[in-house]
Amino acid sequence: MRRSILILLVALAAGLSLAPAASTAVKIRVVATIPDLKALTEEIGGTLVDVESLARGTQNAHELEIRPSLMLKLRRADVLIENGLELDAWAEVPVQGANNPKIVRGAPGRVDVSRGVPLLDVPSTRVDRSMGDVHPQGNPHYSLDPGMAPIITKNIVDGLSRFAPESRAAFEKNRQVFLERLDEAMARWARAMEPHKGAKVVVYHPQWIYFLNRFGLSQAAALEDRPGIPASPAHLTRVIRQMKEEQIKVIIVEPWNDLKLATRVADEAGAKAVVLASMVGGVKGADAYIAAIDHNVNALAQALR
Repeated sequence: MRRSILILLVALAAGLSLAPAASTAVKIRVVATIPDLKALTEEIGGTLVDVESLARGTQNAHELEIRPSLMLKLRRADVLIENGLELDAWAEVPVQGANNPKIVRGAPGRVDVSRGVPLLDVPSTRVDRSMGDVHPQGNPHYSLDPGMAPIITKNIVDGLSRFAPESRAAFEKNRQVFLERLDEAMARWARAMEPHKGAKVVVYHPQWIYFLNRFGLSQAAALEDRPGIPASPAHLTRVIRQMKEEQIKVIIVEPWNDLKLATRVADEAGAKAVVLASMVGGVKGADAYIAAIDHNVNALAQALR
């Protein structure tokens, strides 16, 4: 009897010692430059990844303040996932400060998810600083178009699989589950935006071209005089006049824009200023990729009625 109890206790102790090891399996440490890529990486990596974002959804992703905390995140990273097209060019400074060879430019752990994206707003002439915040390779805000998610997530799968090839099947499975959910949401979004096809909108900053193209809308003007450059009174007067003449109903505003200015212009033009999530986490409730697009589609459709 004692021998049976002893065997049982030994087996129980062995089981308890193994349980923590299984539950504390080392995850892939991923840093994404922007919240959209963090959200999509979490969809693909599931329980196999631990993901942090350098930028917050309420920030201007073009101009992130470089702080020591960013370098600490990057120092521990196995993989760095970046947007590319110079949107997150600022990340190069903390990467160099982190002294982490796994994520330097050209290393297997550096993943640029813009690879294969059909780009819009690619300048046809030489770009210089007098033109404002113009990106010479094309508009970098492609993640606002949910139709680009299959390309982005394929690049994420490839990047994670370079670090953990044994987990590729799991990443592919997670991606397929996510894309099925996305397809269902795309059908819902298409129905919501169908009555507004062909509508013109004014944007505060010209980052919505991919989103607008996806749903058959067009950008008529921008509140900024040039990308990233505050508007002059003369420019605002021209925009207000255009909005009245073309009966434009909506100004799209990012969370980091001057909402008071946009609202004043909208009021004078007989329109509405609507704040959309320029990235995941940009507005309340937009805490996942599909939830952020949900907010943007629903808010814009309501404003256009």
